[in-house]
Amino acid sequence: MLNRYTKAFRALFFRCQPKTRHVSYQNIEVTDKDCIRVVSINRSDKRNCVNKHTAHELFTAFEDFNNDESVHVAILCGNGGTFCSGYDLKELAESATPVKSILNEDFGIGPAPMGPSRMLLKKPAIAAVSGYAVAGGLELALMCDLRIAEEDAVFGVLSRRFGVPLIDGGTVRLPALIGLSRALDMILTGRRVGAQEAMQIGLVNQVVPKGQSLDQAIELAQQIAAFPQKCMLADRCSAYNAAYSSSSLLDALKFEHHNGICVVAMESQLGAHNFINKKY
Repeated sequence: MLNRYTKAFRALFFRCQPKTRHVSYQNIEVTDKDCIRVVSINRSDKRNCVNKHTAHELFTAFEDFNNDESVHVAILCGNGGTFCSGYDLKELAESATPVKSILNEDFGIGPAPMGPSRMLLKKPAIAAVSGYAVAGGLELALMCDLRIAEEDAVFGVLSRRFGVPLIDGGTVRLPALIGLSRALDMILTGRRVGAQEAMQIGLVNQVVPKGQSLDQAIELAQQIAAFPQKCMLADRCSAYNAAYSSSSLLDALKFEHHNGICVVAMESQLGAHNFINKKY
C-alpha cells in the first residue's frame, strides 16, 4: 500500500503560510498555527470519548489535512486535560442501531470506529497526550508518528475489562512500536502504563510537565516543518515501508533507494550548496 502513497509524496510541494479554518465542527476543534494544524477533541465532559459523530469529524479533519498542501504537520490533542478515553461505550450500550452499523463494518470505506485511526497519513502527526490515552484513545495516539506525554498521562488497553477489542490498529501498531512482548503485556493485562514507563519502553518520545504537551508538540512540529519537505517525507515513507510492508531487508533497501533518489536533484543539491556556503 505504501507504494501507492510514495507517488503522492514525490509530487507534493508544500508552501508554508498562515490559514484560517472555515469548516464547522461540533465535537472537535481545528485550528492552524502557521503551517501546523491542531486537531482537538472537544468532549471534555465525557473525557473526550469518541462517538460515531466525533469519529466522522476526526476522519474528515485528517482527510483535509492529508490533502491540504499549506500545512506540514498535524497535532492531535484533547481539551480539558484528557487526550481520549476511547470509544463512547454509553452510545454503544444504548443504541438501537445494530453494532456492526455503528462501528462501520465495511473495512476501508469511510471512518474507522475511532475515525482516522486506519488512515495512512501523508505527513507527520504528533499526539499531545494529557491525562488518559486509553483503549481507542491509545489507538489514536499510535496513529501519530510521535507522542509527547504529560507527566501524569496514562496509557492502556482499559477496554480489556469490558470485552471491547482493539479494532483501530492497536494490535498492529503497538507491537511495531514497542515490540511484541511489551505489547502483549499491555494487550493481555489491560494494565495502566504511566508516562515514565511509556517513555522507557518507547511508547512515547518525550515526557513534559503537566499542561505543556501542546506547547511542546507545536515547537516540535515547527522544527519538522522547517526542514526540506520532500526529503523528510521520502525518508518517512521509507521508514513506514520497512516497518510494515517490506518482505525482506533487500526489498526495504531497494524501496529506500528508489524512493529517495529522486529527491537528490530536487532538494539535496541545493542543500549541499547551502551547507558549503554556510546557509543553514
